[in-house]
Amino acid sequence: MVEGKVIISAALTGAATTKFQNPNVPYTPEEFADTVAKCREEGASIVHIHARRPDTGGPTADLETIGKILDAVKRKTPDIIVNLSTAIAPSVPEKDRIAPVLKFKPEIASLNTNSMNFGIGDWAKGKVLMEIIFENPFKMINNFAKAMRETGTKPEIEVYDFGGMYNVLFLQRSGIFVEPLHFQFVFGVLGGIPFSPHNLAELLELKPPSATWSVCGVAKNEFQAATAAVLQGGHIRVGLEDNIKTAKGELAKGSHELVTWARQLIELCGLEVATPEEARQILKLRP
Repeated sequence: MVEGKVIISAALTGAATTKFQNPNVPYTPEEFADTVAKCREEGASIVHIHARRPDTGGPTADLETIGKILDAVKRKTPDIIVNLSTAIAPSVPEKDRIAPVLKFKPEIASLNTNSMNFGIGDWAKGKVLMEIIFENPFKMINNFAKAMRETGTKPEIEVYDFGGMYNVLFLQRSGIFVEPLHFQFVFGVLGGIPFSPHNLAELLELKPPSATWSVCGVAKNEFQAATAAVLQGGHIRVGLEDNIKTAKGELAKGSHELVTWARQLIELCGLEVATPEEARQILKLRP
């Protein structure tokens, strides 16, 4: 039975989080494998992976590097569900962003939904510290959705704002997505929407009734969004990609420590954490 089960996803690195910010960010295949094993032990059933160059820690689309990470992860934690990123890094061209999905055919992969300002800022001073234009035009969304259909990969539809949500609802009419859809509502990116109960409620109002959904949030948005999601039948993502600190404001010892917090939250709400096999049933991943 999967009713009342909550899926925990662990996002391990992202494209920007580095060891300089938190020394527990994995770079090497061995570090990824160790991190995944710890996250699985604490209750994660999905791990979201942005590959890193083991020497410099820079994000990479290199297929050999990605293959080594996946091999190391699966050897150590064979039942884990791997969610590959198609964002990778701002400088990576479209064909290289989707190449890992075509090559490795993961059970699930991210699919971003709109072009947007994407930044890091000092909110107290209103100062932008870093910014890019995150390009995801309609043609790219279509191409990525077609590729995922061909490989049997479930798109995790990343929604950063209401424009992205309406883009998906528009494209859904073409039949490009395999139903039911699965959404990841992302809160707190500078250029997107912050978490609030109102913003989550509006997205849930727009969501197709059959779709599953999860949330993730940047910094403190992580804990607020996760709590709201668990109370409303959603799933949650935590990890060093989104937030390098614990709920107490201390530097996290790794993504697994944030998974522990998520598991405890779920259990305090009288619910149970989904196993990888239960997560596959809930999300209707390929057999």
